[in-house]
Amino acid sequence: MIPHGKDLKVFAGNSNPELAKGICKALLTDLGNSVATRFADGECSVSVYEPVRGSDVFIVQSTCKPVNDNLMELLVMIDAMKRASAGRITAVIPYFGYARQDRKAKSRDPISAKLVANLLTKAGADRVLTMDLHASQIQGFFDIPVDDLRGSHLFSTYFLNRFGKGNPDVMCVSPDVGSVARVRKFSHMLDLNMAIVDKRREQANQSQVMNIIGNVEGKTVIMLDDMVDTAGSLCNAAKALSEVGGAKEVFACATHGVLSRDAIERINDSYIKELILLDTIPYPSDKPACDKIRYLSVADMFAEAIKHIYEEVSISTLFD
Repeated sequence: MIPHGKDLKVFAGNSNPELAKGICKALLTDLGNSVATRFADGECSVSVYEPVRGSDVFIVQSTCKPVNDNLMELLVMIDAMKRASAGRITAVIPYFGYARQDRKAKSRDPISAKLVANLLTKAGADRVLTMDLHASQIQGFFDIPVDDLRGSHLFSTYFLNRFGKGNPDVMCVSPDVGSVARVRKFSHMLDLNMAIVDKRREQANQSQVMNIIGNVEGKTVIMLDDMVDTAGSLCNAAKALSEVGGAKEVFACATHGVLSRDAIERINDSYIKELILLDTIPYPSDKPACDKIRYLSVADMFAEAIKHIYEEVSISTLFD
């Protein structure tokens, strides 16, 4: 018996419809009947073709490329549901765009992540469900509940099945100092030692590897990061691990595969043997296929989280 007595409805924008369908399949429900289109001048238009009055509505929309279009589509969908008297609206944002702009790095910089948080709240979202925010403190930018799921559980299961637990020939590697805490937890799941690639970033989307902290010689290494954008940092780290550290082979995994610019070409030409991504962002339709990239689905994890939210039971078990 659901305490609030409302029915659950899942709707999707245009950013990642396949993931939304996977979530609905896991929930044993149908995807809500709605359409998001564009007027001739590019304005977003949303039509909802079924009643949502009093319903517990979940809108699945990653704010990935084209970021601004997908963000605006999400805001308009939230507004449409609010004006249609939805009982509660949860913005399910598998990939939260603008998350890298979470502080003032220099004078007169915007804090765009806070701006997006304000927009979502003002549009009418009652809570947010996302995965692996670039910076965990972004949860504090919201005045509504935010559940930030962790993709590392899917990666740990994958590599446990592949290499086993506590394999002495395998090491976890943090591709930069900022990811150390994330990789340390990941290494504990696999019962592996870890190393760190120390790098100096000269400018945006470019980095220079300086040093490797830890002995990776002759080891199979697994790098973990939250996202792969242009893949420059990840490929440079893989090169350093192989050429400087003497690693036997390099695997990499990341929650969000943004894959901008020449990312696919870099990955194809890199020392990375296999890159595991989650399907929070679909593979770019304008990019050639890459045999090194493999996707794991987050549909079941998001479906379980949505079920917990709907039934108003604790979601904390999904973080353990």
